[in-house]
Amino acid sequence: MMAHAQGQQHPISLYLKIWGLLFVLSTLSYLVDYFHFQGYLRWSLIVTLMLLKAGLIVSIFMHMAWERLAMVYAILVPPLCLLVLVGLMATEADYVFLSRVVSFGR
Repeated sequence: MMAHAQGQQHPISLYLKIWGLLFVLSTLSYLVDYFHFQGYLRWSLIVTLMLLKAGLIVSIFMHMAWERLAMVYAILVPPLCLLVLVGLMATEADYVFLSRVVSFGR
């Protein structure tokens, strides 16, 4: 007798609900351009909707919601650290730019 491990099965209704939610979030992101939002409101809406869609895809379709917490941390912490470093570099770049303007009077 051959024993084999059964994979975890999720109901198809879960996937259909997530696809529907992704469709709604994508529609909202297209509506941001349709209604001609400008400035920080536009970019904050786009980034928020993008992160929501990415989070749904990672958690449900890549089965991250059912992984061990150590695995989740191992996958999510390095990109978050990179985002913090990018933010620090952007702040430093603004400081250098402003100090050059003050010093050299562009």
